[in-house]
Amino acid sequence: MLRIIGIDPGSRFTGVGIIDTHNQKIKHVHHETIKCVDGDFPGRLKTIFVAVNELVKQYQPNEMAIETVFMAKNANAALKLGQARGAAICATVVNDVVVHEYAPKAIKLAVVGKGGADKAQVQYMVKLLLNMTEIVQNDAADGLAVAICHANNRWAQQRLVVNNTSNWRKF
Repeated sequence: MLRIIGIDPGSRFTGVGIIDTHNQKIKHVHHETIKCVDGDFPGRLKTIFVAVNELVKQYQPNEMAIETVFMAKNANAALKLGQARGAAICATVVNDVVVHEYAPKAIKLAVVGKGGADKAQVQYMVKLLLNMTEIVQNDAADGLAVAICHANNRWAQQRLVVNNTSNWRKF
């Protein structure tokens, strides 16, 4: 079994989703939104670091997947997003968790089947793929989507290794 924590970073709202994977099946473990709306910016980064660190210690994921920074129209917003990512990454790395990064379009493609999917489509597919009874709030759904994307990517890599190995043996 592999436990994955997925993070959708944000300087005000950071989505977190934790799943277990085994034999190409995924199971929902936990999700939440870390709210950092009060205080100065360094205080919000501390909130992200402390919350992610506590989640990693509590749920003990094997790997972490996080959304990369997309180039926003506002450079200041992109810098703040990068710093929020840094806080989340540091909180996992300090606990010896391996980090993987995925572009927003790759995450949407893995979960919905198209890179230009909207938030509602991502939420619906997360609910469907994890066999949940209710649609999850935006940020937490995005965290779960990042984790699902990583699980799909690992399965694809494993199939390639198995297929290449068997092909070489036949050769």
